[in-house]
Amino acid sequence: MSEPRVITFGCRLNTYESEILRRHAAAAGLDEVVVVHTCAVTAEAERQARQAIRRARREHPRARIVVTGCAAQIDPGRYAAMPEVDHVLGNGEKLRPESWRALAGDGAPRVRVGDLARLAALAPHMLEGFADRTRAFVQIQQGCDHRCTFCVIPLGRGPGRSLPADVVIPQIRRLVAHGHLEVVLTGVDLTSWGRDLPGRPTLGTLVRRILREVPELPRLRLSSVDPAEVDGELERVLAEEPRFMPHLHLSVQAGDDLVLKRMKRRHRRADVVALCARLRRLRPDVVFGADLIAGFPTESEEMFARTLDLVDEAGLTWLHVFPYSERPGTPAARMPQVPREVRRARAARLRARGEARVRAFLAGEVGRRRRVLVERGDRGHSEHFAPVRLAPAGAVAPGALVEVAIVAAEDGMLVGRPVT
Repeated sequence: MSEPRVITFGCRLNTYESEILRRHAAAAGLDEVVVVHTCAVTAEAERQARQAIRRARREHPRARIVVTGCAAQIDPGRYAAMPEVDHVLGNGEKLRPESWRALAGDGAPRVRVGDLARLAALAPHMLEGFADRTRAFVQIQQGCDHRCTFCVIPLGRGPGRSLPADVVIPQIRRLVAHGHLEVVLTGVDLTSWGRDLPGRPTLGTLVRRILREVPELPRLRLSSVDPAEVDGELERVLAEEPRFMPHLHLSVQAGDDLVLKRMKRRHRRADVVALCARLRRLRPDVVFGADLIAGFPTESEEMFARTLDLVDEAGLTWLHVFPYSERPGTPAARMPQVPREVRRARAARLRARGEARVRAFLAGEVGRRRRVLVERGDRGHSEHFAPVRLAPAGAVAPGALVEVAIVAAEDGMLVGRPVT
């Protein structure tokens, strides 16, 4: 190994932070190091992280292995007990350069995990670019003040904190100046941005300011939004700003009101349907994704059927489906559980419904013109985050934003021919 290697699990926020970890480790001179950046959303995510730790030790027997991220923050002892692990860093410690400098010396503590509840502010990190990526991520928010009954992430991320617009906007300017043509705003509870800032600005006002003050930015996206917190200004920006991409990923979780209540969500089924209809009227080509949980405790077949039907009723396309996973210490883990095989079967049915929606959407794109941000391997994404393969291969270099004619839909993606 000639430079630090970071193995990332989980959300786009982890992707953003992994670039910071890689740079901190490199600046500290830690060449022979593998950083495993964990996620705690599901038991499967943790299992995959432990598997990656063991594989990293086999493949890099002389490297130092550092485990960090939400799973390490919540249960540091479990990872410190693994013989393959040299150090465990908490979510507060991992972003501090001094933590990595300490690892470069002798006598660094094996476990450094602090209390996130004491964090009062979010420290900015100015990145000039992302290695091997055409799309850039910008953290604007961290932590969560809500307590959904299934979610352990507030324990791993701490309270909600926001970065002021005057910090966010210069970071975006730097990324655009270094060649990134698309920026994705990320956070744990993105739509709560601004509540802890003077004047309590909303996410919509931030998006408006970014597009106004960084006119050279061609494309802006959001990572995920809470249906209960989409503010009026955000709706207006979606209607008025073509550089704000017509693709929103909604944290829906379920389509049955009783299940949503037991999840302690702040929206109901009708709210999701109404939001999607309203935004579609404002921006007719908008496409929605959604997080959905199958087999939440107490979910009956009838309750699940309402979630399944919501996919079509709200017009959801890009589905991110989770079979419910018990998280120790959460209220949902103490509720009557749905058998695991039922959870898996329901998740498969939800995914099949989502795949049908994707096929229909892709078929409807054939014959249209779209702008594609070209990534590696002659692949890219359209405005609606649809995957696009360019033909002929090699016609456009990665990093370019090119207009294409969509000529086919095959193998779960579009085929686009560059328009000269």
